[in-house]
Amino acid sequence: MAAEEGARSPTRMLAEGYLRVAIGGGAPADGGIAVRHLPHHHAAKKALEGVGGKNEQDILEDADSVPSQELTKLANGNGNNKVPATLDDYKRLLVPIIEEYFSTGDVELAASELRRLGSDQYHNYFVKKLISMAMDRHDKEKEMTSILLAAMYADLLNSSNMSEGFMMLLESTDDLAVDIPDAIDVLAVFVARAVVDEILPPVFLTRARALLPEFSKGIEVLQFAEKSYLSAPHHAELVERKWGGSTHFTVEEAKRRIQDILKEYVESGDTDEAFRCIRELGLPFFHHEVVKRALTLGMENLSSQPSILKLLKDSTSGCLISSNQMSKGFCRLAESTDDLSLDIPSAKTLFDKLVQTAISEGWLDASFTSSAPNEDMQNASGEKVKHFKEESGHIIQEYFLSDDVPELIRSLQELSAPEYNPIFLKKLITLAMDKKSREKEMASVLLSSLSLELFSTDDIMKGFIMLLQSAEDTALDIVDASSELALFLARAVIDEVLIPLNLDEITSKLRPNSSGSRTVQMARALLAARHSGERILRCWGGGTGWAVEDAKDKISKLLEEYNIGGDLGEACQCIRDLGMPFFNHEVVKKALVMAMEKHNEASILTLLQECFGEGLITINQMTEGFSRVKKGLDDLILDIPNAQEKFGAYVNLATERGWLLPSFAKVP
Repeated sequence: MAAEEGARSPTRMLAEGYLRVAIGGGAPADGGIAVRHLPHHHAAKKALEGVGGKNEQDILEDADSVPSQELTKLANGNGNNKVPATLDDYKRLLVPIIEEYFSTGDVELAASELRRLGSDQYHNYFVKKLISMAMDRHDKEKEMTSILLAAMYADLLNSSNMSEGFMMLLESTDDLAVDIPDAIDVLAVFVARAVVDEILPPVFLTRARALLPEFSKGIEVLQFAEKSYLSAPHHAELVERKWGGSTHFTVEEAKRRIQDILKEYVESGDTDEAFRCIRELGLPFFHHEVVKRALTLGMENLSSQPSILKLLKDSTSGCLISSNQMSKGFCRLAESTDDLSLDIPSAKTLFDKLVQTAISEGWLDASFTSSAPNEDMQNASGEKVKHFKEESGHIIQEYFLSDDVPELIRSLQELSAPEYNPIFLKKLITLAMDKKSREKEMASVLLSSLSLELFSTDDIMKGFIMLLQSAEDTALDIVDASSELALFLARAVIDEVLIPLNLDEITSKLRPNSSGSRTVQMARALLAARHSGERILRCWGGGTGWAVEDAKDKISKLLEEYNIGGDLGEACQCIRDLGMPFFNHEVVKKALVMAMEKHNEASILTLLQECFGEGLITINQMTEGFSRVKKGLDDLILDIPNAQEKFGAYVNLATERGWLLPSFAKVP
């Protein structure tokens, strides 16, 4: 990654109208409210945290937060907004926004300016830029940076933006240390602060350590953060006070105050007093917690429900709690109804009634029902899942007989149920585990193809989580299910369907010391063994596919033969005979590099056109091949000085002929 600048951290503040950040440990400027460490608990995060123990339908139907109508309007903005056309433009426009924020401390203005920029795909650079600019300034700006990141978390910056921004900083620590002598210590505090404020997961340190060079300064940052801050006694308080802090209180204290306010309101019925206390908290971005706790209280104590509903309705009409915060509160409670049912058996029924009441009275957006399906919808969805499983079984059995990957992909697309991709993966591997080595190899080959053509990494992870959660049941029917599943998991990493960090994410969704957790540990052991790549690739005897290195060698040879003989039909047949449609991006990559090296552009591009025209190489594979060359141009230029110019011409031709997906333009 490029050497940029960014970060993230704790607390949020928003007050009616303006919100100012306190300078040092003093009072907030201009009468605003400075708040301490109140990270968002957004639905996407909760959905992932809740995977363990759920059934397949639960995993697939984790609801996202209901989008704010106000935010949508702001995001669309007016036509006069300056929108960056390129990444360089985006980076350039960030600097005045950050400088102005450091000058004014106006969180709301900074968020508004970033929102107007659009370009959500670049927000990881904002994280990096913000932190790197703060690192060379006083403690005041460092604290303001932590506050701003927490304020923007979930609304503007998602977990990927945060993780990627911090990762870019860690990778550029060696460069930062040249200009900032204490860069390692400062960045370690930012990392620790982000973990304490829950905008970086603790597992980030483990994942980042696995990706960084062993003796890099980025590794030193992680070690410093862990040993000096996160492992210290009372580490949360230590990290929060490192830069002097703001005023006010922690998340847990805020939750206790909200609970006390609601209990006092139920006893007194004084709406005005409750509103005054909520306003005095000065945490409008945290009002979703008020909504969640109020609804929970109303479900626990039915006699208090009328007054609770009145409080929430009046808070919306009086503009105390925004529609966005109201929706978030309902979403958070929707995600925890399964847990609530342990204490309140009728929790789901009660919650559905509360939703209906809120929508009918106009203080909850009607779109909320799309993320909270009723019982009839759930039953209908259950029937759809059952039908999908049956059809998937037929498709997979036919694939085991025909070994026809493109036909299976067409059949799966015809089902038109991409939301059930994880269920298909579970079905595929479960059926393969009970068959011979040939089918197991075919399943791994198919998974590689699906990962490029149809399935996202999230689909594949969810599928493996389902498999691992049911590993104990599977073992009743398949004696060596655990070891077989470990091989499938390790093979997915070797085939680059998953990356090693995904194993950490999968483990975090499993019960400690469960059969599934032990299976992941077994997969790690397989991957750590000497010559693990070759052994795992051949774990089922090679089956239908080639080992990766063998396949690369065969691709090089067929391209060399084509370059010498020029037999287009023979070259296409050799590509077919490889039987690895999921690996055709390697054909594209090697062909383009050969064209640059040997100056035979015309024949190579003719071959690619023929393969594309016949459907032998799909647009996904073509785009992946071009993307890989694009990412490796810096290295290619060392051997081929005019590689950049040649590749640009190839891209223009490919674009004209429709070989590339629009997403190619976003490849760095």
